[in-house]
Amino acid sequence: RAGAPFQYLAVQKTGARQTVGLIQLNRPQALNALCQGLMDELRQALEAMEKDPQVGAIVITGSQKAFAAGADIKEMQNKTFQECYSSSFLAGWDTVSTVRKPIIAAVNGYALGGGCELAMMCDIIYAGEKAQFGQPEILLGTIPGAGGTQRLTRAVGKSLAMEMVLTGDRISA
Repeated sequence: RAGAPFQYLAVQKTGARQTVGLIQLNRPQALNALCQGLMDELRQALEAMEKDPQVGAIVITGSQKAFAAGADIKEMQNKTFQECYSSSFLAGWDTVSTVRKPIIAAVNGYALGGGCELAMMCDIIYAGEKAQFGQPEILLGTIPGAGGTQRLTRAVGKSLAMEMVLTGDRISA
């Protein structure tokens, strides 16, 4: 798929020697909600950069308004637990955490739910002044599902993680 245009991503190499792989989530009408198509493309882009010897580091970013506003709820709302489980619904989401090259999340705007989890899967998070991190799943009657509870606890400590997960409150950079 190298060189093929992506529907939900803008992908390029940048930097003085073109050694930085830049992946920009590009689904502005949905605040970069992480639909299955976007996550498939992200996995493909990451795998291509992992194999590219010219790429030394990877940056994942979104827009000024939203890094990623979470998983695409419209895509999930009519699925039962059994459907999600048997179809490995979140399969491939952990590709970010398995890439051996350093991945930097450049976050501005909303990084909520799955978007917060995506940022936490990266090796480094650079947060802009308008960055807002949160796990608001409780407000929909569910809990974080892609490792968010474990990663958030390691990132911010048990007390703040519990507060964020149980109230849906956000934190700023």
